[in-house]
Amino acid sequence: MRYLLTLHMNPTLWATLTDDQKNGVYEGHGAFIKHVTETGEMVETKALAEPAETKTVRVQDGVTQVQESAFVESEAFLCGYYVVDVETEARAVELAAMIPDAQYTAVEARKIIHEG
Repeated sequence: MRYLLTLHMNPTLWATLTDDQKNGVYEGHGAFIKHVTETGEMVETKALAEPAETKTVRVQDGVTQVQESAFVESEAFLCGYYVVDVETEARAVELAAMIPDAQYTAVEARKIIHEG
C-alpha cells in the first residue's frame, strides 16, 4: 500500500526554533530518507515552494482565473511530501512519526487510492 506523508510548515513556529533545532530537522530528513531507502519503502519525496510562489487556477464559465497565492489562506502550508510503499497503515503512521517535522507540527498519513 502506498501512503502520502504530507509535511506542513508554520513559518511563525519555524522562526521560534533555534539554529540547532532547525539543523536537527534538516539532518533528520537526511536520516529518514536513508532509512526508508534502505528498507525499500521510499517511492519519492518532494519539497515545495512557499505560498508566495504559488498560483491557484480556477476556470469559471470558461474563463481561467489565476490567484497569486495558495488555495487556502492559513498560517501553515503544504511544504513537501514523501510517498512510501508499506505493508500496513500502522507502518505508514510509524514512518510519519519518524519525520522530524512531527516534533513541531502535524505530519499527515493518507492512503493513496489511485495512481495514474
